[in-house]
Amino acid sequence: MNVTGADPVMLVPRVWANPHNFNFDYIGSAMLALFEVLSLEGWLEIRDIIMDRMGPEHAIFVHIFVFIGTLVGLTLFVGVVIANYSENKGTALLTVDQRRWMDLKGRIKLAQPLRTPPRPENNKFRSYVFDITQTKMFKKSSAVLVLLNCALLYKPWKPKEKITQISALISSVFTFLFLVEATMKCIALGVVGYWQSRRNRFDLLVTILGIAWIVLNIISMGQNDLQEFSNTFGFTVIILRFFTIAGKHATLKMLMLTIIVSFFKSFFIILGMFLLMLVYAFAGVILFGCVKFGPELGRHANFKTVPNAIVLLMRIVTGEDWNKIMHDCMVVPPRCTRGGSYWESDCGNSTASILYFCSFYIIITYIVLNLLVAIIMENFSLFYSNEEDALLSYTDIRHFQTVWNMIDTGRKGLIPARRVKFLLRLLRGRLEVDAEKLYKHMCYEIEKLNNGSDVTFHDVLNMLAYRSVDIRKSLQFEELLAREELEYLIEEEVAKLTIRNWLNKCLKRIKAKDQTNVIKSLQRGNELAFFREAQHAITTNEALRKTATNDSSSIEDRQQLQQQQQQQQQQQTQSQKEIAKRKLDRTTTLPTPSSDISNPNYRLQPGLREIPSETKGSKRPATHPQLQQNISLTFSTDDSYSWRSWEGAHHLNTRKDIESWWANQLDTST
Repeated sequence: MNVTGADPVMLVPRVWANPHNFNFDYIGSAMLALFEVLSLEGWLEIRDIIMDRMGPEHAIFVHIFVFIGTLVGLTLFVGVVIANYSENKGTALLTVDQRRWMDLKGRIKLAQPLRTPPRPENNKFRSYVFDITQTKMFKKSSAVLVLLNCALLYKPWKPKEKITQISALISSVFTFLFLVEATMKCIALGVVGYWQSRRNRFDLLVTILGIAWIVLNIISMGQNDLQEFSNTFGFTVIILRFFTIAGKHATLKMLMLTIIVSFFKSFFIILGMFLLMLVYAFAGVILFGCVKFGPELGRHANFKTVPNAIVLLMRIVTGEDWNKIMHDCMVVPPRCTRGGSYWESDCGNSTASILYFCSFYIIITYIVLNLLVAIIMENFSLFYSNEEDALLSYTDIRHFQTVWNMIDTGRKGLIPARRVKFLLRLLRGRLEVDAEKLYKHMCYEIEKLNNGSDVTFHDVLNMLAYRSVDIRKSLQFEELLAREELEYLIEEEVAKLTIRNWLNKCLKRIKAKDQTNVIKSLQRGNELAFFREAQHAITTNEALRKTATNDSSSIEDRQQLQQQQQQQQQQQTQSQKEIAKRKLDRTTTLPTPSSDISNPNYRLQPGLREIPSETKGSKRPATHPQLQQNISLTFSTDDSYSWRSWEGAHHLNTRKDIESWWANQLDTST
């Protein structure tokens, strides 16, 4: 090729033309350009072109618009969407206490009984392993091993590299340690107890995958293709292992719960977004299915099929170059060729393209995504609220879970209604129950709501939550009416029960008093009869003595008088013994240190005064008219009786001993 001679002539069109994708000649085109700037897509290109053609000082226009439009306008738009969402849901009109109550109800709904089985007391080895697995050092060591295992991913694993082989060997050692951890937990908790925890199931699944990876790594030695797959599978297992520490730390656990709960609550919003994308995908295939490829439209990003359209719309949801795709769909001649029919033309449609892409971007980016932000913020406040502002903190709920496990030894999530009373007495902190005011009400509420059947974990926790707040401030109107009605019924029934118990006590007291009066009247009657018989015997003896003194003329008369006198004495002694025996027969039980005056079988020993229970261990004198001597009764520690007289002491343990001693005393006095 000959390049000598004059320079070649280059012909350049000398025409004043607008930039390819934007201009400010019309209101419509200017608003479209500013809308693209507002989305922060391609705004640097617009700024640079303005600086080149109008001067650097004109770039301030773009910067001011970005600051006001993006940082202020869009933020206000997000606030409006969140406020409307809260109003439609009803939370915007709630007071602070009502919002706290709603958050508390959400926490209670998510709370579940602890799945940790009780300590195996009947097996020393399992108990020892259980104590080890429940220590903080064991749990922290497990978390450190997971982090060290994840540190092996600092460099890509490539076949036939020394560092890859060393990393695989170290990862195999970590997998073996995780297998030991799972085995220890299985021994400590039992197979059933270990399987009850979802976290333990996930740990076991990852451990099994790790063992499978070790086997695959051994088999794939010397095979490059299989070794590459083994390395990919290995660091995938390590990534899964990282998620096992999420449930071992409180903050990470709350973060995972926020994500999971937000996903379930926003499920219908996400479903609606996919339905909207499906509708727009069908419309895009119809409108832009035959448009020629441009800078952004190509083999992988186009509207020729519905799947390709859905993938392209998913890219637009993220905001990636959506404006460039819109301009590619606005192509007009001479950059395209018009045909006689729709299928023969590869040109776009400017009006349809602007309406299609702008409407989709506004609906998805400014409305749907902001609704998702509102849901995440709501759940974030639910899980990360201040412990002092919360009505019941996570510490209180954790304490209730621990106490529940003490009662629910079978880990069934159910306990009998009668055991709720014992559970309420074990609670401390904000959940502690006032035994005088609320204990009866709560016990009756449990029995009324469950009809005496088994109660669940949430039944008791909800009842405690209602009792721990001021329902007039925290509950909404309808819920407050229902709760007030239930409280009224409970107050009425508890009042009836209290009055019934008080009347029963009064009746028992009156009955015991009547029994005491009857016993005292019987004692007075027995003593009066005893005095009369004794006086009659003394009068008879004196008459006999006088007769014997006056009629001493004959020995035979004296002998007859002596015989009569002996017979009289024998009869008197016999009658006294029979009287004493009858008095003892009336006594069914002797007073013990634990005797109760309300007991109908309680009787006093004839001839003795009552000794109250509060005078245990003290002596109280009791007199008998026949014995004419002071006798005191003291209670001993073995619930027997010690009768002491001035002549000596006698320890009496049985009824037979008392009867014989009593008869001897009567004989002596006679």
